Amino acid sequence: MNSNLNGKKVLLYSLGCKVNQYESDAMLEALLSAGCVRIESSKELGDDNPTNDDPVAEKTDNDNQGFDKATDNCADICIINTCSVTNMADRKSRQIIHRLRKQNPNAIVAATGCYVQIAGDSLLSDGAIDLIIGNNRKKDVVRIISEYIETGKVSDNYIDVNNDSEFENLVIDKPETHTRAYVKIQDGCNEFCSYCIIPYARGRIKSKRLIDITAEVDTLAHNGTKEIILTGINVSAYEDSGLGLVDVIKRLSKIEGIERIRLSSMDPRIITKQFLDTVSKLDNFCPHFHLSLQSACNKTLKAMNRKYTIEQYKEACDMIRSYYDRPAITTDIIVGFPGETDEDFQDTYNNLKELNLYEMHVFKYSRRKGTVADKLPDQIDERIKTERSNRLLELTAENKEKFENTFAGETQDVLIEEIVEIKGKSFYRGHTTRYVLVDIPVEKLPGKDKNDYINQIVSYTFPFYKINN
Repeated sequence: MNSNLNGKKVLLYSLGCKVNQYESDAMLEALLSAGCVRIESSKELGDDNPTNDDPVAEKTDNDNQGFDKATDNCADICIINTCSVTNMADRKSRQIIHRLRKQNPNAIVAATGCYVQIAGDSLLSDGAIDLIIGNNRKKDVVRIISEYIETGKVSDNYIDVNNDSEFENLVIDKPETHTRAYVKIQDGCNEFCSYCIIPYARGRIKSKRLIDITAEVDTLAHNGTKEIILTGINVSAYEDSGLGLVDVIKRLSKIEGIERIRLSSMDPRIITKQFLDTVSKLDNFCPHFHLSLQSACNKTLKAMNRKYTIEQYKEACDMIRSYYDRPAITTDIIVGFPGETDEDFQDTYNNLKELNLYEMHVFKYSRRKGTVADKLPDQIDERIKTERSNRLLELTAENKEKFENTFAGETQDVLIEEIVEIKGKSFYRGHTTRYVLVDIPVEKLPGKDKNDYINQIVSYTFPFYKINN
């Protein structure tokens, strides 16, 4: 335990993707082990959550659930894990930094994450933060903060990720507020999509050793975790001494206590007969595939520098459906990319209607300085982006309802995650293996204390009691 951290009150705020959330949880766990006490701000900091390729259709937990509420100005250490996926994400990161500084004027304020990596030392000049922690230095957060407390300065806290090939081996032993655990197995990206800044913030592809992944998941299982989600910036690109993603899945499927394995956003090119031959035989691999698409128009895909066609994407979906009964296939779509004509969007709409995906996460294109797409001509008017977004949101709502209705009258396994109150009634909330959100009336599962059902898998028969009902 670091004596100069013992008893220090730490506030950690995370923006962006699930990789960021994993890294934030790991940093917090390390700081708590060093003697820190966690708190959260009592003031609203905003609830926008800029994301890209959202792994399993849920937002990062910006509300820091499970933290003890604190009065203003009581944090000793504030850490903001920033996002830089869009210009809006940059602005949000700056806003949170300044608001936390205002609420905690006497605290050490540190910033980390992709915005920090892109903005660099210029962030220090505005006086809102005391130090930066570069990507691939988050594992050293205890040493860096301790050194700053002791000397008022810090060394070796910021590196050029583009010249660093080491995987940052962060570890989580027990998720604090979730029945499922995210396990980061990969970082970086070599794809350089024309709209994306992340390769410059995360560097080239790096993977966690399979032996280290296994050890982390072994510990999580021992501590009661039943579901894991393998995540990364480009998880499909995982590679360790000739071993690929399918080898990771096979190894983790054998760990006692792990009853569900999911994958975060995948490149559709990973879907092959060999891949599906393997995972379809694993009882604990969930039939839930988040296949990143971004556009269903080949012209737009080419402009985005995506490395597949809509025909290849359709082939991947058809192949999955040949192996699984009603698999949940979800995706991300960007509308209003520069140069996207009405005909291009209609092409996207028609192809998506044909694909009949369970759920689509629709984003309006947002310019990002430093990317190729930011300099492209024919930027799309915001009104047109909104119209196109609304059309796809209507389509995905229809698809979602139709997909869920196919399970009416069937019994499904539900992992209970929490108890919620809806209109004065108590419900168990959880997800099926296909990641369908369900609410089960508490009285439908009698026989023991209701809290005993948390983190348990139960069988329940459709129709489920859904949030929107």
